[in-house]
Amino acid sequence: MSAKASTHRVRLAIAVSRFNEEVTSGLLRGARAYLAEQDVVVADGDVIEAPGAFELPLIAQALVRTKRYDGVICLGCVIKGDTAHFEFISLGASLGTMAASLGAGTPIAFGVLTTYTDEQAEARSRDNAANKGREAAAACLETVMTLRRIRASQANAA
Repeated sequence: MSAKASTHRVRLAIAVSRFNEEVTSGLLRGARAYLAEQDVVVADGDVIEAPGAFELPLIAQALVRTKRYDGVICLGCVIKGDTAHFEFISLGASLGTMAASLGAGTPIAFGVLTTYTDEQAEARSRDNAANKGREAAAACLETVMTLRRIRASQANAA
């Protein structure tokens, strides 16, 4: 069975920030495009908006706790301004995502851009192969499939 064929039963959610929507909408398009190429359909109801990047970990954790999803893809964008706010939001979003994923034992992908300029963010959210939403979707899906193999081998060994 090909890797692509085995993904048809994967259910993923996407949590996407409304802040910097011109960028995050591009990340969402990239994630959905990649998943469609892998025959993974994400229903509109499985795309959940967050006010900003800082809120993504809590929303992702709530999605995982529903037990409906094999993984969650978090998409957001934090662009450096003139204050330290950028550092706090970026650190909180990244550590919060990691903690939520480890605590749940479920993949939660960190697709949050942390850039110094608008131009950097725009370049990473374009409709092309360098889209970081695509990369986050790929990381989440690959981790889901890897965990399935590990868990299946553990069950067979028992």
